[in-house]
Amino acid sequence: MKMMSIRRLTIEFLTFVVFVVEFFTNILRFVGLGRRYYTKNYRLDGKVVLITGANSGIGKETAYQLCKRGAKVFLCCRDLIKGKEAIEDIGKRLNSKNELHLMQLDLSSFRSINQFANEMINLRIDVDILINNAGVMMCPKRMLSEDKHELQFATNHLGHFLLTHLILPLMTKSNDARILNVSSIHHIRGRINFGDLNFEKPNSYDPVDAYCQSKLANVLFTRKLAQILKENPKYHRIRTFALNPGTINTNLTRHIKGIRRTIYNILGTVFNLDTFSGTQTTLYCCLEPSLKSGAYYSNCQENKWLFQESKDIQSAQRLWDLSCKMTGIDSLHYIS
Repeated sequence: MKMMSIRRLTIEFLTFVVFVVEFFTNILRFVGLGRRYYTKNYRLDGKVVLITGANSGIGKETAYQLCKRGAKVFLCCRDLIKGKEAIEDIGKRLNSKNELHLMQLDLSSFRSINQFANEMINLRIDVDILINNAGVMMCPKRMLSEDKHELQFATNHLGHFLLTHLILPLMTKSNDARILNVSSIHHIRGRINFGDLNFEKPNSYDPVDAYCQSKLANVLFTRKLAQILKENPKYHRIRTFALNPGTINTNLTRHIKGIRRTIYNILGTVFNLDTFSGTQTTLYCCLEPSLKSGAYYSNCQENKWLFQESKDIQSAQRLWDLSCKMTGIDSLHYIS
């Protein structure tokens, strides 16, 4: 019991640190200090980009920004109606919908992911950039995916883990292929609960713990994937990055309730980033030429201030092995 109390106090302290760091960072950005925008004019003409969760928020804005730079963008969305509305909106801003394409993809469903990947293979499309952006945040009650995994872990990590494996063979022809995993500053208080990844034990579920676990998983996945890609002759040119877009005003926070919602509404209205600002590090990771694969980026620069949990290679390997098992894939079959 004493160890549990110490762990809980540690977690709450880290939560407070995260809040303070993000709060003051956004104040500085609000007054114009420390805010970075990606202003270089690199183009993506002829490049193919897949963006998950692109029907709203930073996913939608990223689709607009990359299409404006000449990319052919696939909006990969669970809700086709919202996806069509997003394409209409982006098309109006661009005065063209020619390079915008909509495909259905539910990251919480392995069946949907496999179906999507098969459709991409049948279309014979070579992919240059995969942006794993879709996510759910702080579901108030424990919810399960179609495949019986905790919903945040399933959507934010396992779904993108499986998708990446299936799309990799379509990225081998690109001379500058990139895989972006959109994480969060909240990964720093995350902990991979290897003994109970799905929070199956009675009264073990906490919405914040579950979300932070999934965001730490994004960072660990990126580190291990970079290592495997580098060592494989077939995939060694593909780079992967984890990134923190900042605290953004989007519908991702729709599940936050109670006092957290009150605080978030008060502070977020003033200090949170808009979706344009929230896309800047994603643009940086898509376009900046000389970036280190496997690294974590924030505010358009590499962020080396990582907690030990996100640097733990053994945990990254263990998570990789468990993710292969949970998604039903033989990693050596795809990455070989």
